[in-house]
Amino acid sequence: MATDISNEQLRRFYEKAAQEYLRSLPLEHFMEATPHATQRKITLESLDLVAARRPDFHLFNELLVQYPIRGQRKPRQVVPDNMVVLYEGELSPEGSYDLPLQPAKPFWVLEYVSKSSKRKDYQDNRQHYEKRLKVPYYLPFDPETQVLTLFHHNGRQYVRVEPNQHGRLALPELDLEVGLLDGWVRFWYQGELLPLPADLQRQFTETQRQLAAEQQARQAAETELARLRAEIEELKRHQNHKR
Repeated sequence: MATDISNEQLRRFYEKAAQEYLRSLPLEHFMEATPHATQRKITLESLDLVAARRPDFHLFNELLVQYPIRGQRKPRQVVPDNMVVLYEGELSPEGSYDLPLQPAKPFWVLEYVSKSSKRKDYQDNRQHYEKRLKVPYYLPFDPETQVLTLFHHNGRQYVRVEPNQHGRLALPELDLEVGLLDGWVRFWYQGELLPLPADLQRQFTETQRQLAAEQQARQAAETELARLRAEIEELKRHQNHKR
């Protein structure tokens, strides 16, 4: 591609490429196994809490990534299941994340893989992340075999991240750790397990129950105190009457 085209021309070029990619997808691409959908839900719900605490943390779900290759007219394309971009500012990709038009590259990609599924070519995806985009962190997880791996790019290739003293895989730049809990990938931020909405609802319900019990106890104590005061006043009146 020529280097003297305008941003608007570049945007239209990538928009057309994204539309062509969408039309080329087979029907099975839009089918997702329940375990994969469950893990995606857990990831989004957990990492949304990180995004709420870190304005530079941008989380995307199945967003097409497009980037140029020298000597090729068409951009290369890949769709991570989830993707994190670190950038101090707003990001507003629409139909695709087009690297020449964005201020930051992907920092972390997460994929939920399965050898029994032909929905994606995960080996080809890894080539995108490792060889071409050099994404700093790549996390594939197979819910069926319970294999969770985190790779870190050393500038040449991916190397496996070893578990820390807690048995979890750390991304120190994000203050995050990942690990398996009850068969699913869960996330720890600054050492604390990130709760899921169901966990928060249970905590909220339990807190409400405790507050209600405390309120009932206070009311009972106040009622008993009022009764005792009334008895004391009655005794005083009775004693005064005797005098």
